[in-house]
Amino acid sequence: QVRLVESGGGSIQTGGSLRLSCVGSGYPNNNYCTGWFRQAPGKEREGVSCISWTGATTHYADSVRGRFTISRDNAKNMVYLQMTGLKPEETAMYYCAADAGPIVLAQGGAWRDDLRNWGEGIQVTVSS
Repeated sequence: QVRLVESGGGSIQTGGSLRLSCVGSGYPNNNYCTGWFRQAPGKEREGVSCISWTGATTHYADSVRGRFTISRDNAKNMVYLQMTGLKPEETAMYYCAADAGPIVLAQGGAWRDDLRNWGEGIQVTVSS
C-alpha cells in the first residue's frame, strides 16, 4: 500500500515562494512516477507537475513552467515542489499522487486520471 503525505503548505502573499514536500512509502517497485495536482474551489483538479522515479523526466503545466520546480530524493522518499512567483489564482488544495508508469501520457500529453495513490492534500493560499 503506497502512502503519501504532503507538507509545506500555508498562506503567502502574491509573488512569494513555498516548497511543498511529499513523503512516500510502500512503493512496490522503482517504476513509480510522482505528481502534484491542485484543485481550487469550484474548479476541476489539474495537473501541476510530475517527475519520473529517476528524476530524469519532468513535466509542468504551461501555467507554472518557469516558476515551479519539481525534484525528488529517493534516499529520503521525498518529492518536492518549489513554487515561486505565486499568484492568488493558485490558491488551492495541492495533492501528491503516485503510480506506476508515466503520469503524463506520451501521446497527446494528457495527464492520467486513473492514478491510484493520493495524499490527503495540503492547502496553499495566496493573498493579494
